[in-house]
Amino acid sequence: MAKTFIKGNADLKNFVGRDLPPGDWVEVTQEMIDKFADATGDHQWIHVDVERAKKESPYKTTIAHGYLTLSLMPELRAAALDMPPGRMGINYGLNKVRFTGPVPAGSRLRAVLNLAAVEELPDHGVQMQWSATVYREGADKPILVAETLVRRFE
Repeated sequence: MAKTFIKGNADLKNFVGRDLPPGDWVEVTQEMIDKFADATGDHQWIHVDVERAKKESPYKTTIAHGYLTLSLMPELRAAALDMPPGRMGINYGLNKVRFTGPVPAGSRLRAVLNLAAVEELPDHGVQMQWSATVYREGADKPILVAETLVRRFE
């Protein structure tokens, strides 16, 4: 899919309130899930025990941690959006997050982004509020809905 190109901070106002086309699919592998479990110490069997999940889980496979799915927001945003590199960008926070569906290992995800607001900051910066709806390939409903705050400096 073609990414939406935004020229820079000054161009952002032209995209406020618009749903951007979804980006390419991002696969969530068991290896990613295992590494996330190691990084966070969350080794609950529904995430890391493939054999037990086949027998006991209603999904018949392991599922990604909700926070792993949330941590993919920068990658999902990059899959949908192309902007020239800025001087610095930071994830500033979240206004709302809901994990609305499971992400079985091997799932492919993509996000529909809506730039809800842009606020100018000192030092050639902006704060963007993104409404993100993340979909799993083949699922009937979104698996994640979030409002994220990102700061970008040119």
